[in-house]
Amino acid sequence: MMKTIVIIICLFICEELPAQNMTFYRERYRPQFHFTPAIHWMNDPNGLVYYKGEYHLFYQFNPLGNRWGHMSWGHAISKDLLHWQHLPLAIPEANDTMIFSGSCVVDKNNTSGFAKQPGQIPMVAIYTGAHGMLQAQHIAYSLDDGRTWTKYEHNPVLDLNNKDFRDPKVFWYEPQQKWVMAVVLAAERKIQFYTSKNLTKWELMSSYGPAGDTNGVWECPDLFEVPVLNQPGKTKWVLMLSPAPYMQYFVGEFDGTVFKNDNDTAKVYRPDYGSDYYAAITFNNLPLGAQPVSIGWINNWNYANDIPTTPWKSAASLPRTLAVRNDGGEWRLVQQPVAALKQLRSHPFSTKNIKVKNEFLLPVSGQTCEIELAFRPATNSISGIRLAKGKDQYVEIGYDGAKGILYVDRSKAGDTSFHHSFGTLSRYETLLKTKTGKINLRLFFDKSIVEIFANEGEVVMTTQIFPPERNNAIGLFSNGNDVVFESINFWALKSAW
Repeated sequence: MMKTIVIIICLFICEELPAQNMTFYRERYRPQFHFTPAIHWMNDPNGLVYYKGEYHLFYQFNPLGNRWGHMSWGHAISKDLLHWQHLPLAIPEANDTMIFSGSCVVDKNNTSGFAKQPGQIPMVAIYTGAHGMLQAQHIAYSLDDGRTWTKYEHNPVLDLNNKDFRDPKVFWYEPQQKWVMAVVLAAERKIQFYTSKNLTKWELMSSYGPAGDTNGVWECPDLFEVPVLNQPGKTKWVLMLSPAPYMQYFVGEFDGTVFKNDNDTAKVYRPDYGSDYYAAITFNNLPLGAQPVSIGWINNWNYANDIPTTPWKSAASLPRTLAVRNDGGEWRLVQQPVAALKQLRSHPFSTKNIKVKNEFLLPVSGQTCEIELAFRPATNSISGIRLAKGKDQYVEIGYDGAKGILYVDRSKAGDTSFHHSFGTLSRYETLLKTKTGKINLRLFFDKSIVEIFANEGEVVMTTQIFPPERNNAIGLFSNGNDVVFESINFWALKSAW
């Protein structure tokens, strides 16, 4: 019966999508330039891979409902990381085995032996099969550029008889001509590194952890090489993971066997300091010389199942390019939204040198927009910008000059009634230094999502809000001290759907 239901859902997603594009993506709170499934629940991005000019986004998907359950891999493709085409369900739950998170690789050398015809190149998905209380690593392969998938007949390929062993990220390590897998022992707060020559037989090389944030179980590891800003040819390795319900990263070196952290092991470094960013991973097989690109899940496990959206639930973050830089002896991740987003800009507005003592309402409005602003906070000021402004309602992105803190506060932004945790988890903050006395913010507001990139991506914050549709005013504010906003650039953003 389950197999029949899944097949029906697959056919619905595949055959009805043109009609959906006419009627879906207009709902209240529906993001217009972030990826969301047409219907039902999504969580972690999975199997991010680039092949033959297409970016493949697989993701945790419930084909049967709008809450977590029946985990399978949904699938979409894009030419530009901006406009997405939905494809049929890729890897469905079957035989009481759910398809948890994982990765996808292009097996160019056919190390797996799955290709049987000349010219065939397998795409291989490596994922966690969750059967009952146990988790093990499985694989599936595609010989038609990711359109259809066959589960390996000898699954699982890596099994520790463990209930918290999940989320494999696999990549090709060129210097030693081998596959490397990073996978978590979630409850032990450890990442294990395995190696393989053929994707079917794996050997343990080393492990890392516990370290940094050990409050939540560890999930969704990723190990990838990134460029060092302003040092051509120099790279570092980043180990990124998700201690629920947030994320952290380490920066160091990887020699094909062992990861060595070059930062303070006790200090927590986060790729996102907001309320709603989780399980981000990077694309495999990007063109030579391309900067790494990651996508995360916008939600929070404290209230994820209950956010007030229908017929879909949850979104993927904007794709981000990644690099690192050394800041006073510490290696820090630097993230920027992909350049393709500029294609959506319309109705530009710019102004300069606005002195604000209390509040200044900008002559633009909207709930799908991009804003760049640079301002000089006074040492005794709290100042910034308010979005989704209505009568006594707004989300506030501000900077406390006395404390050197950037914060986002959504306590007055709209509906918080759907879950008690959403209201209590309203304010998030992090340290941020001014640059030449200024704070530079680049903001993306998309109906129910705000993503904040501060000081050219030095700090990023993501949060969900659920405001009334009428709340679309935008205002600058200060707490009674004169603050000069040197430049403000605004664009309305067109829908990517």
